[in-house]
Amino acid sequence: MTAAPDWHRSRSTYLAGRSELDGVDNLAAEMEAKWGVGRLRLLVPAEWREKFDRQRYLLNQAIWHGDLEDVRQQSARMASAWRKLDALAVEAGASKLDPDAVWEVALDDGTVAAIVPSVAHTGSVRAEGRAVAIYTLEEISRLLTLSRATVEAKLVFPGATVVGAPRDLRDPLDTMADTQQPLDAPLYDDDLDDVLPRMMEAG
Repeated sequence: MTAAPDWHRSRSTYLAGRSELDGVDNLAAEMEAKWGVGRLRLLVPAEWREKFDRQRYLLNQAIWHGDLEDVRQQSARMASAWRKLDALAVEAGASKLDPDAVWEVALDDGTVAAIVPSVAHTGSVRAEGRAVAIYTLEEISRLLTLSRATVEAKLVFPGATVVGAPRDLRDPLDTMADTQQPLDAPLYDDDLDDVLPRMMEAG
């Protein structure tokens, strides 16, 4: 069993760390609503995409293996990284999502569902290298009609949510077994048998 990170050592440190992370999570959600799921990092030059991914790695490392100061420091840097990519995308004139025309959500298989009010709004979807499937509200109504158990459960238990497996966006960080090692540690080491199949899958 993996030991809990140091910032979990007390209720106080956990709440402090969680507060920092909640701020970053909220910012990430804002950026996904503005640009699309997993899209913003694809709108910037490769050098900035690499810096962004390195910072995400360091934040994950702090979350899983760090102390409270690590979480605070890397959360602040992650927020700055999100804002930098946002500024670069704006500067480049990249198109934002129209919240009245399309909503996006990541599915368990790593693809993205783009939900639009009608067929007339499909032109607002921006795939740009991502695996995106478009669903109109009418199509969703048909899918729900075919899934009566889900609909009935929602009616019987107001507030109930549908819970799925953790999502996989074929993220570059998913090819790494964990974030315990420093960024410059070899990728192919004792975890080769585990990492390589996942890298092939992601490709």
